[in-house]
Amino acid sequence: MDLSQIYAKGTEFFSTKEYGRLLDYVETGFVARNDRRVLDRYTFRQRCIDAVEADCRYTILEPPLETPVIMSAMTMPIPAMGDDAILQVAEGLKAAGSLMWTGTPIPKNLKELVATGVPVAANVKPLSDRKQMQADIDRILTAGVTWLGLEIDAAQGTKIRDQEMGIACAPLSLPEIVQIKQRSTVPVACKGVLSGKDAKKCIEAGVDIIVVSSHGGHTLDYLPHPLQVMDEIRDVVQGRCEIVVDGGFRRGSDILKGLACGASLVGLGRPILYALAVGGQQGVTDLIQGITRELKRLMTMVGAVSLDDISRAILIEEK
Repeated sequence: MDLSQIYAKGTEFFSTKEYGRLLDYVETGFVARNDRRVLDRYTFRQRCIDAVEADCRYTILEPPLETPVIMSAMTMPIPAMGDDAILQVAEGLKAAGSLMWTGTPIPKNLKELVATGVPVAANVKPLSDRKQMQADIDRILTAGVTWLGLEIDAAQGTKIRDQEMGIACAPLSLPEIVQIKQRSTVPVACKGVLSGKDAKKCIEAGVDIIVVSSHGGHTLDYLPHPLQVMDEIRDVVQGRCEIVVDGGFRRGSDILKGLACGASLVGLGRPILYALAVGGQQGVTDLIQGITRELKRLMTMVGAVSLDDISRAILIEEK
Protein backbone atom coordinates (compact mmCIF):
# COMPACT_ATOMS: atom_id res chain seq x y z
CA MET A 1 0.00 0.00 0.00
CA ASP A 2 1.51 3.37 -0.99
CA LEU A 3 1.09 6.76 0.66
CA SER A 4 -1.35 8.11 -1.92
CA GLN A 5 -3.77 5.24 -1.20
CA ILE A 6 -3.53 5.84 2.55
CA TYR A 7 -4.27 9.55 2.21
CA ALA A 8 -7.04 9.23 -0.40
CA LYS A 9 -8.92 6.32 1.17
CA GLY A 10 -8.35 7.58 4.71
CA THR A 11 -9.96 10.93 3.91
CA GLU A 12 -12.88 9.19 2.21
CA PHE A 13 -13.35 6.84 5.17
CA PHE A 14 -13.47 9.58 7.74
CA SER A 15 -15.86 11.71 5.70
CA THR A 16 -18.51 9.00 6.18
CA LYS A 17 -18.09 8.69 9.96
CA GLU A 18 -19.44 11.04 12.61
CA TYR A 19 -16.21 10.88 14.57
CA GLY A 20 -14.45 12.24 11.51
CA ARG A 21 -15.49 15.59 12.98
CA LEU A 22 -12.50 15.22 15.29
CA LEU A 23 -10.26 15.75 12.25
CA ASP A 24 -11.55 19.31 11.88
CA TYR A 25 -9.81 22.42 13.25
CA VAL A 26 -10.61 25.21 15.69
CA GLU A 27 -12.89 28.05 14.53
CA THR A 28 -11.84 29.36 11.07
CA GLY A 29 -9.46 26.51 10.20
CA PHE A 30 -6.57 28.96 9.73
CA VAL A 31 -4.09 26.58 11.36
CA ALA A 32 -4.50 23.95 8.63
CA ARG A 33 -4.10 26.47 5.81
CA ASN A 34 -1.09 28.08 7.44
CA ASP A 35 0.62 24.72 8.10
CA ARG A 36 0.88 23.97 4.40
CA ARG A 37 1.79 27.53 3.46
CA VAL A 38 4.73 27.59 5.88
CA LEU A 39 6.04 24.14 4.97
CA ASP A 40 5.98 25.07 1.27
CA ARG A 41 8.20 28.12 1.90
CA TYR A 42 11.27 25.88 2.17
CA THR A 43 13.22 24.22 -0.63
CA PHE A 44 16.36 22.05 -0.47
CA ARG A 45 20.01 22.52 -1.40
CA GLN A 46 20.86 19.37 -3.33
CA ARG A 47 24.34 17.81 -3.04
CA CYS A 48 24.75 14.85 -5.37
CA ILE A 49 28.50 14.35 -5.77
CA ASP A 50 30.00 11.81 -3.36
CA ALA A 51 26.55 11.18 -1.91
CA VAL A 52 26.40 8.43 0.73
CA GLU A 53 23.26 6.47 1.56
CA ALA A 54 21.70 7.97 4.67
CA ASP A 55 20.95 6.30 8.00
CA CYS A 56 17.64 7.45 9.57
CA ARG A 57 17.99 5.82 12.99
CA TYR A 58 17.31 7.87 16.12
CA THR A 59 19.85 6.63 18.64
CA ILE A 60 18.89 8.54 21.82
CA LEU A 61 16.51 5.80 22.98
CA GLU A 62 17.61 2.23 23.68
CA PRO A 63 17.06 0.31 21.51
CA PRO A 64 17.30 3.02 18.81
CA LEU A 65 14.26 3.96 16.77
CA GLU A 66 14.51 3.02 13.11
CA THR A 67 13.09 6.42 12.16
CA PRO A 68 12.60 9.94 13.51
CA VAL A 69 8.98 9.75 12.31
CA ILE A 70 6.72 9.09 15.30
CA MET A 71 3.07 9.23 16.29
CA SER A 72 1.79 12.59 17.51
CA ALA A 73 -0.02 12.58 20.84
CA MET A 74 -3.62 11.41 20.44
CA THR A 75 -6.08 8.85 21.67
CA MET A 76 -9.40 9.86 20.08
CA PRO A 77 -10.83 8.83 17.71
CA ILE A 78 -8.79 5.60 17.65
CA PRO A 79 -10.90 3.56 20.14
CA ALA A 80 -14.02 4.36 18.10
CA MET A 81 -12.46 2.62 15.10
CA GLY A 82 -12.56 -0.84 16.67
CA ASP A 83 -12.11 -2.69 19.93
CA ASP A 84 -8.46 -3.40 19.25
CA ALA A 85 -7.70 -0.37 17.07
CA ILE A 86 -5.30 1.30 19.49
CA LEU A 87 -3.45 -2.00 19.95
CA GLN A 88 -3.15 -2.24 16.16
CA VAL A 89 -1.53 1.19 16.14
CA ALA A 90 0.96 0.08 18.81
CA GLU A 91 1.88 -3.08 16.93
CA GLY A 92 2.11 -1.21 13.63
CA LEU A 93 4.46 1.41 15.09
CA LYS A 94 6.57 -1.27 16.76
CA ALA A 95 7.04 -3.08 13.44
CA ALA A 96 8.15 0.22 11.86
CA GLY A 97 10.63 0.95 14.66
CA SER A 98 8.75 4.09 15.71
CA LEU A 99 7.34 5.56 18.94
CA MET A 100 3.72 5.72 20.09
CA TRP A 101 2.38 8.83 21.83
CA THR A 102 -1.04 8.61 23.46
CA GLY A 103 -3.20 11.57 24.39
CA THR A 104 -6.34 11.95 26.43
CA PRO A 105 -8.37 10.18 27.48
CA ILE A 106 -5.60 7.92 28.74
CA PRO A 107 -6.09 4.54 27.03
CA LYS A 108 -7.67 1.99 29.36
CA ASN A 109 -5.20 -0.61 28.11
CA LEU A 110 -2.08 1.54 28.46
CA LYS A 111 -0.17 -1.29 30.18
CA GLU A 112 -1.04 -3.60 27.29
CA LEU A 113 0.26 -1.03 24.79
CA VAL A 114 3.55 -0.79 26.69
CA ALA A 115 3.75 -4.59 26.82
CA THR A 116 3.91 -4.76 23.00
CA GLY A 117 7.46 -3.44 23.25
CA VAL A 118 6.86 -0.20 21.38
CA PRO A 119 8.22 2.87 23.20
CA VAL A 120 5.19 4.72 24.58
CA ALA A 121 4.88 8.34 25.64
CA ALA A 122 1.61 9.22 27.37
CA ASN A 123 0.07 12.64 27.95
CA VAL A 124 -1.97 14.07 30.78
CA LYS A 125 -4.14 17.19 30.61
CA PRO A 126 -3.75 20.06 33.14
CA LEU A 127 -7.02 19.25 34.85
CA SER A 128 -8.50 21.84 37.19
CA ASP A 129 -8.87 18.96 39.63
CA ARG A 130 -5.17 18.61 40.42
CA LYS A 131 -5.75 15.52 42.57
CA GLN A 132 -7.28 13.77 39.57
CA MET A 133 -4.41 14.98 37.41
CA GLN A 134 -1.90 13.49 39.84
CA ALA A 135 -3.86 10.24 39.88
CA ASP A 136 -3.64 10.20 36.08
CA ILE A 137 0.11 10.78 36.26
CA ASP A 138 0.50 7.93 38.74
CA ARG A 139 -1.49 5.65 36.47
CA ILE A 140 0.69 6.54 33.50
CA LEU A 141 3.92 5.98 35.40
CA THR A 142 2.68 2.67 36.81
CA ALA A 143 2.04 1.47 33.26
CA GLY A 144 5.78 1.68 32.55
CA VAL A 145 5.79 4.31 29.82
CA THR A 146 8.96 5.68 28.22
CA TRP A 147 8.02 9.38 28.58
CA LEU A 148 5.40 11.36 30.51
CA GLY A 149 3.82 14.25 28.60
CA LEU A 150 2.14 17.38 29.97
CA GLU A 151 -0.35 19.11 27.67
CA ILE A 152 0.49 22.65 28.72
CA ASP A 153 -1.41 24.07 25.74
CA ALA A 154 -4.72 22.56 26.88
CA ALA A 155 -4.88 25.01 29.79
CA GLN A 156 -8.19 26.38 28.47
CA GLY A 157 -9.39 23.09 27.07
CA THR A 158 -9.69 22.38 23.35
CA LYS A 159 -12.10 23.41 20.63
CA ILE A 160 -13.26 22.00 17.28
CA ARG A 161 -14.81 24.67 15.10
CA ASP A 162 -16.98 26.51 17.64
CA GLN A 163 -17.58 23.62 20.03
CA GLU A 164 -15.55 23.71 23.24
CA MET A 165 -14.22 20.37 24.48
CA GLY A 166 -12.28 19.24 27.54
CA ILE A 167 -12.91 22.51 29.34
CA ALA A 168 -12.19 21.36 32.92
CA CYS A 169 -8.57 22.49 32.67
CA ALA A 170 -6.40 25.24 34.17
CA PRO A 171 -2.90 26.56 33.37
CA LEU A 172 0.07 24.78 34.92
CA SER A 173 2.49 26.95 36.89
CA LEU A 174 6.26 26.65 36.70
CA PRO A 175 6.45 25.30 40.31
CA GLU A 176 3.87 22.64 39.42
CA ILE A 177 5.90 21.51 36.42
CA VAL A 178 9.04 21.42 38.59
CA GLN A 179 7.23 19.25 41.13
CA ILE A 180 5.95 16.85 38.46
CA LYS A 181 9.43 16.59 36.97
CA GLN A 182 10.97 15.86 40.38
CA ARG A 183 8.42 13.13 41.14
CA SER A 184 8.52 11.50 37.72
CA THR A 185 10.47 8.28 37.26
CA VAL A 186 10.75 8.84 33.50
CA PRO A 187 11.69 11.79 31.25
CA VAL A 188 9.05 14.54 31.14
CA ALA A 189 7.83 16.31 27.99
CA CYS A 190 5.94 19.60 27.77
CA LYS A 191 3.68 19.60 24.71
CA GLY A 192 2.42 22.79 23.09
CA VAL A 193 5.45 25.06 23.39
CA LEU A 194 5.18 27.86 20.80
CA SER A 195 7.39 30.61 22.21
CA GLY A 196 10.89 31.18 23.48
CA LYS A 197 9.44 32.32 26.81
CA ASP A 198 7.67 29.01 27.43
CA ALA A 199 10.75 27.13 26.23
CA LYS A 200 12.84 29.03 28.80
CA LYS A 201 10.46 28.06 31.59
CA CYS A 202 10.60 24.42 30.47
CA ILE A 203 14.39 24.51 30.69
CA GLU A 204 14.15 26.10 34.16
CA ALA A 205 11.84 23.25 35.21
CA GLY A 206 14.33 20.65 34.02
CA VAL A 207 12.01 19.28 31.35
CA ASP A 208 13.62 16.62 29.14
CA ILE A 209 11.58 17.06 25.95
CA ILE A 210 9.84 20.07 24.41
CA VAL A 211 7.10 19.43 21.87
CA VAL A 212 6.64 22.38 19.53
CA SER A 213 3.04 21.90 18.46
CA SER A 214 -0.28 23.61 17.75
CA HIS A 215 -2.15 20.60 19.21
CA GLY A 216 -3.52 19.48 15.86
CA GLY A 217 -5.23 22.85 15.44
CA HIS A 218 -7.53 22.15 18.40
CA THR A 219 -6.64 24.89 20.88
CA LEU A 220 -6.34 28.49 19.61
CA ASP A 221 -7.10 29.83 16.16
CA TYR A 222 -4.33 31.79 14.39
CA LEU A 223 -1.46 29.94 16.01
CA PRO A 224 1.80 29.87 14.04
CA HIS A 225 3.15 26.76 12.43
CA PRO A 226 5.90 25.33 14.67
CA LEU A 227 8.60 26.11 12.10
CA GLN A 228 7.77 29.81 12.45
CA VAL A 229 8.96 29.75 16.07
CA MET A 230 11.64 27.05 15.93
CA ASP A 231 14.53 29.51 15.68
CA GLU A 232 13.66 31.31 18.92
CA ILE A 233 12.99 28.01 20.71
CA ARG A 234 16.20 26.41 19.49
CA ASP A 235 18.16 29.48 20.59
CA VAL A 236 16.75 29.11 24.10
CA VAL A 237 17.17 25.34 24.34
CA GLN A 238 20.77 25.20 23.05
CA GLY A 239 20.83 21.41 23.17
CA ARG A 240 19.69 21.13 26.79
CA CYS A 241 16.66 19.00 25.93
CA GLU A 242 15.18 17.12 23.01
CA ILE A 243 12.87 19.00 20.63
CA VAL A 244 9.93 17.24 18.99
CA VAL A 245 7.74 18.97 16.42
CA ASP A 246 4.37 18.22 14.83
CA GLY A 247 1.77 20.10 12.84
CA GLY A 248 0.73 19.39 9.25
CA PHE A 249 3.68 17.15 8.35
CA ARG A 250 2.66 14.74 5.62
CA ARG A 251 5.65 13.62 3.50
CA GLY A 252 9.31 12.76 3.86
CA SER A 253 10.13 16.24 2.55
CA ASP A 254 8.10 17.79 5.39
CA ILE A 255 9.90 15.61 7.93
CA LEU A 256 13.29 16.71 6.63
CA LYS A 257 12.26 20.36 6.95
CA GLY A 258 11.28 19.80 10.57
CA LEU A 259 14.56 18.10 11.35
CA ALA A 260 16.55 20.80 9.56
CA CYS A 261 14.87 23.47 11.69
CA GLY A 262 16.09 21.80 14.87
CA ALA A 263 13.76 18.95 15.80
CA SER A 264 15.02 15.51 16.79
CA LEU A 265 11.69 13.79 16.08
CA VAL A 266 8.67 14.72 13.96
CA GLY A 267 5.14 13.58 14.78
CA LEU A 268 2.28 12.52 12.51
CA GLY A 269 -1.32 12.70 13.70
CA ARG A 270 -4.04 12.54 11.06
CA PRO A 271 -1.92 10.40 8.66
CA ILE A 272 -1.77 7.70 11.37
CA LEU A 273 -5.56 7.72 11.53
CA TYR A 274 -5.85 7.50 7.74
CA ALA A 275 -3.41 4.58 7.65
CA LEU A 276 -5.27 2.75 10.41
CA ALA A 277 -8.61 3.30 8.68
CA VAL A 278 -7.32 1.96 5.38
CA GLY A 279 -5.02 -0.85 6.42
CA GLY A 280 -5.16 -1.47 10.15
CA GLN A 281 -1.90 -2.46 11.80
CA GLN A 282 -0.14 -3.02 8.47
CA GLY A 283 -1.36 0.33 7.19
CA VAL A 284 0.34 2.09 10.12
CA THR A 285 3.59 0.21 9.45
CA ASP A 286 3.40 0.97 5.72
CA LEU A 287 2.85 4.67 6.39
CA ILE A 288 5.85 5.09 8.70
CA GLN A 289 8.12 2.97 6.53
CA GLY A 290 7.01 4.73 3.35
CA ILE A 291 7.67 8.21 4.72
CA THR A 292 10.97 7.02 6.20
CA ARG A 293 12.03 5.79 2.75
CA GLU A 294 11.19 9.20 1.33
CA LEU A 295 13.21 10.85 4.10
CA LYS A 296 16.21 8.57 3.57
CA ARG A 297 16.22 9.30 -0.17
CA LEU A 298 16.09 13.04 0.45
CA MET A 299 18.78 12.94 3.15
CA THR A 300 21.10 11.10 0.79
CA MET A 301 20.64 13.73 -1.89
CA VAL A 302 21.22 16.73 0.38
CA GLY A 303 24.41 15.29 1.87
CA ALA A 304 23.08 14.24 5.28
CA VAL A 305 24.49 10.82 6.13
CA SER A 306 22.77 10.68 9.53
CA LEU A 307 20.24 12.68 11.52
CA ASP A 308 23.14 14.52 13.16
CA ASP A 309 24.20 15.82 9.73
CA ILE A 310 20.88 17.56 9.09
CA SER A 311 21.07 21.32 9.59
CA ARG A 312 19.36 24.52 8.54
CA ALA A 313 22.02 24.85 5.84
CA ILE A 314 20.17 22.35 3.63
CA LEU A 315 17.16 24.69 3.42
CA ILE A 316 16.48 27.69 1.24
CA GLU A 317 13.71 29.79 2.79
CA GLU A 318 11.44 31.89 0.61
CA LYS A 319 11.42 35.49 1.86
